[in-house]
Amino acid sequence: MKKLILLFFFLCSFGTFAQELAMSVNDVDSQLYQSSEGGSTTDNPNFVRHLDGLSDKKLAKYLREGGISDKLIEKANEYYDKMWYAESARIYDIVLEKTATKHTPALLSKAGDSHYFTGNLEKAYKWYNELYQLFADDVSEETVFKYTQTLKGTGKYRRAAAITKILRQKRDEPLKELEKISDSSWEAAYTVKIKNLGINSPYSDFSPMFHGNGIVYSSAKDSSIFTTRRYRWTNQPFLDIYTAQKKNDEGDLTSPKKFSKNINTKYHEASMAFSPNQETIYFTRNNYGKRLKRGKNGINHLKIYRSRLVNGEWTRAEELPFNGEDYSTGHPTISQDGKKMYFVSDRPGGFGETDIYVVDIYPDGGFSEPKNLGRTINTAAKEMFPYIAENTLYFSSNRPMGFGGLDIYKSEGVNDIFGVGVNLGKPINSSRDDFSYIIDAAGEQGYFASNRKGGKGDDDIYSFILETNLNAIMGSVQHSETMEVLKQANISLLSSTGKLLNETVSDTAGNYVFKNLTSATDYMIVARKDGFINDSIQVATKENTGVSVSQYLRERQKEEQKPIAAIFEPNDVYFDFDSSEITPGSAKELDKLVAVLKENKKLTLKIASHTDATGPAAYNKLLSERRAKSTKNYIVSKGIAASRILSAVGYGEDRLINHCSDGMPCAPAEHRLNRRSEFILFSE
Repeated sequence: MKKLILLFFFLCSFGTFAQELAMSVNDVDSQLYQSSEGGSTTDNPNFVRHLDGLSDKKLAKYLREGGISDKLIEKANEYYDKMWYAESARIYDIVLEKTATKHTPALLSKAGDSHYFTGNLEKAYKWYNELYQLFADDVSEETVFKYTQTLKGTGKYRRAAAITKILRQKRDEPLKELEKISDSSWEAAYTVKIKNLGINSPYSDFSPMFHGNGIVYSSAKDSSIFTTRRYRWTNQPFLDIYTAQKKNDEGDLTSPKKFSKNINTKYHEASMAFSPNQETIYFTRNNYGKRLKRGKNGINHLKIYRSRLVNGEWTRAEELPFNGEDYSTGHPTISQDGKKMYFVSDRPGGFGETDIYVVDIYPDGGFSEPKNLGRTINTAAKEMFPYIAENTLYFSSNRPMGFGGLDIYKSEGVNDIFGVGVNLGKPINSSRDDFSYIIDAAGEQGYFASNRKGGKGDDDIYSFILETNLNAIMGSVQHSETMEVLKQANISLLSSTGKLLNETVSDTAGNYVFKNLTSATDYMIVARKDGFINDSIQVATKENTGVSVSQYLRERQKEEQKPIAAIFEPNDVYFDFDSSEITPGSAKELDKLVAVLKENKKLTLKIASHTDATGPAAYNKLLSERRAKSTKNYIVSKGIAASRILSAVGYGEDRLINHCSDGMPCAPAEHRLNRRSEFILFSE
């Protein structure tokens, strides 16, 4: 995903291609977007190909020659400086893996960066991880961030969270920010069907946009009959704009072809949008006239261009007035009424690496001054690939604590005042880059791009269909003997592993319902009411339809109504992240336990405290011991003799009650279930 993205600064943010294009999507500043045309007379574009063509024996012999390692590093550095990352990555690998060259911070960092910018997260992780293990104190915050992205991209979520925590501590940032990731309720309300499309190539395909009875999109597919010019950053062909027709109601596409010879050039074109009447196209291109133009820093930036459809032909493209020579502008999207354009830029005065801006489009074709959408949308990271649909803005960002790489967010707003972006969650987002999301006017289907595993090439375009989630469990609670309805009964929804998912109470008719569940999934329903014995029932959902169940509670006999251990629910005492302090909510629950102990003088108690799996296991063990101690101290402070507490033991992360173990992505609420104290009551 990083390949062409940087490439287009804006276009890049899409995926490999998309990301290079996308304006520093890959943690690379606008310099990465420069198109590397030309070079010194010493450049040999076939050099790496020649190395790869050597047999292992010949390569080993070549590497034994005196001074070869230094020469290879010099060549790799030369490629790196030119942003020819595909070539530099290969040479760095040879030096690090096949020679005795010392693994220095600079060498490991550039090797990691070369793979990171070309989307090879596995190999980038290898070198970043070694760099962090050997030289943690010397690693820049920028590199640490890229390291955490490779950790998430390779499924190592726990390690990513631990390193992010350390980084936040160095910055003196609040650790509770780590708790703020949660799957959007948007996902639960729908079932999502995703399909990889047949138009995808082995190269980068991304940035779909509705047009006529299909889409236009960006692609680096090799469509030349003869030798294809390649972009040295990714060693892929340059991006062009293509069009494809909709094949069926499921979103499949067919008959891809280049959009217009008047718009596509020998450089990059990507990320486009259309006026409501489809007669004006806005797109992103290298700053290019008769030749590439460079800013004062020597960088070829990106600009937004406009072309109009006249007599069936697209006119010569003109650049828009708010472009700049010394910064990039791209990723346009047009409001449904055609009066506003949203776009991405790294112009001075923003909040982060790339921000989203808006301009008014005047009737005469002119534009207002760009306005930054503000901190509810833009962060210190990269925001890009905006798409506006009525009063909802969709965009991608690589802000911390996402699922990995670029994630897709949505924000509701009015008059360009938008709320905080909400992560769309899985399956739209993955551990890799997910971006350039568009959705139809009905809000039911659309397209996005991703370089997730299982694709056909680099970045692929996926279709999606949203269907209302009808999975539900509808239940009723009645008295087991009289069959009278039991209102205000407490109903708990648990997973098959016992994790609490939701709670409700039965209404005046004894009914309840749990909505937005997952198809073909086993659940547990527990019904409780004072004076009655709890009832548990296993329920399996079907395929997007409701399931009805009935529960019957038996009234307790007098001897069964004594305040014993079952009255106190053991999973009600939780702790805040990285804390052993008793919260007000937990104090109320502990007061219930204290009341039980005071009313039953013969009861004694054992305390077991636990943590989640975030952070080192040894640290979690100590944390759980502090939690056990603070729990015991609270109970004693309420008048319970310490001698009645038989033990207070901390088990760390050894006894998780759900699947949130090391490396498993979980929402904050799921991790919270593991940060608990449990209690066992004994009677003499």
